[in-house]
Amino acid sequence: MSKKKLKKILIPNRGEIAVRIQRTCRELNIPTVAVFSDPDRYALHVRYADEAFPLNGSLPQETYLNQEKIFAIAKKSGADAIHPGYGFLSENAGFVKNCRERGITFIGPPPEAIEAMGLKTKAREIMLKAGVPVVPGSEPIENTESAQAEADKTGYPVLLKASAGGGGKGMRLVEKPENLKPAFEACRREAQSAFGDPRVYLEKYLEKPRHVEFQVLADSHGHVIHLYERECSIQRRHQKIIEETPSPVLDENMRRKMGEVAVEAARVCGYVNAGTVEFLVDKDRNFYFLEMNTRLQVEHPITEMITGVDLVEQQIRIAEGEPLIHETIPRRGAALECRIYAEDPANNFLPSPGLIKALTNPGGPGVRNDSGVYSGYIIPMEYDPMISKLVTYGENREQAINRMLRALEEYYLLGIHTNISYLRKIISHPQFASGDYHTHFIANYQDQLSDSGSKHNDSIALAAAVILSFLRSEQQTAGRQQGQPEHTSAWKLCGRKRSMGL
Repeated sequence: MSKKKLKKILIPNRGEIAVRIQRTCRELNIPTVAVFSDPDRYALHVRYADEAFPLNGSLPQETYLNQEKIFAIAKKSGADAIHPGYGFLSENAGFVKNCRERGITFIGPPPEAIEAMGLKTKAREIMLKAGVPVVPGSEPIENTESAQAEADKTGYPVLLKASAGGGGKGMRLVEKPENLKPAFEACRREAQSAFGDPRVYLEKYLEKPRHVEFQVLADSHGHVIHLYERECSIQRRHQKIIEETPSPVLDENMRRKMGEVAVEAARVCGYVNAGTVEFLVDKDRNFYFLEMNTRLQVEHPITEMITGVDLVEQQIRIAEGEPLIHETIPRRGAALECRIYAEDPANNFLPSPGLIKALTNPGGPGVRNDSGVYSGYIIPMEYDPMISKLVTYGENREQAINRMLRALEEYYLLGIHTNISYLRKIISHPQFASGDYHTHFIANYQDQLSDSGSKHNDSIALAAAVILSFLRSEQQTAGRQQGQPEHTSAWKLCGRKRSMGL
């Protein structure tokens, strides 16, 4: 692959991940193009970009998933590259092929790798041929009779999973034979609805598993490396909400073995760019390939914290044809990430869209907050309710945890419900502190984690917001007395000439 310097990058995404990509682009002096739906007209990623163009619509299908509109904006803006972030079009092989046909550089893996890893049963087949251990399971199953035969052979409990699935959708736990038929039919319906593919396969259900993933980087010159692991076992409804690195369950020997397998998994599917190889670790510390995510992960910042490597920069460098650094990248310290959501834990985690009336962001040593919101921003109901990714770093796990507890205490959003107090209860729990936990942690301790203290926390947040508002008012008054302007344009704060393609 010849080297090519990218001139302008379009980001067909929104929220904190779009802002996070823009920040690295700014450091590399690469202009960025934002796109926005009607609800996102005043979003932070629109304010931060060098150029911004409307997608005219509200639903994902007519905006961030609309390839025709995105390619038209790429042509109009002169963007020669696209970074998809995660979600939306990030793992759409057809979109990557369309980029290739139009001469646009896709900052991500080739479509062949996306196709190979996107279908879970195909990925299992590739890994088995490569000698990578996988959870015992089946090929796609066509009917309940075949499902019953496979379950009898594998042994209960079993998991039914969508072949094209991910994110916990199209997944059912079956503990008894009499529950298999309704679960199979429900799983097929959900798979068809979520992915347009009703195919389902069956896996042996591992009791008390841990979810551990390895970050990999691969260049177009045949070099593949890993940047260590992330522990992702704190999950709600199969969705990760807290991640940490290093994993408390791994020793150096196990880390080395899993890292070697992750590198081999990327190599055998012809992978290029950043990706994540995910494993399940059973109670006996055996590990099995689960899947490969062919994109940047939500939890990538904790890897950046312990390695000092900017993964988005590496993605761009690889897309430009640059080779990877060959020497081993050292790791240092420990890091945690909490996903902050606009949701109400006291009301079955119902999304909580609405106006952010006041906001205080955490700070101080070892704290990073990748956010897509600001005070006065209205969180739309059309999209995922994640507000930000709060990350802390420490010289060791204990310091990283203590900093996270402090940061969560400092984090206030008035006007909407959040899961902040819920996350604090998880981090404070003795079982989490011990490091001896698994993917059923939340289910096992749900009663202890219930958000009975939310009203108290809202009162604290209100008091903090009132104080903050008073201080800002005093500061503005003092500024006016000194002849300073009352407001500073958000565009001027960006420090660049920018345009809105309205």
